Amino acid sequence: MAVGEDVLPELHPITGLRLGTTSAGVKKPGRRDLVVIELAASATSAGLFTRNAFCAA
Repeated sequence: MAVGEDVLPELHPITGLRLGTTSAGVKKPGRRDLVVIELAASATSAGLFTRNAFCAA
């Protein structure tokens, strides 16, 4: 997705996965810059991470 894109593609529900976002103040005030992910105990997951200038814990 291009930077600054305002229109997101349709997201389909995934059983056993819940996502939430909030503003943690990492970026601009009020901007949702933190995602919380909850997976069911039986879930299998994989991730893809990109390089970022911000060092996070």
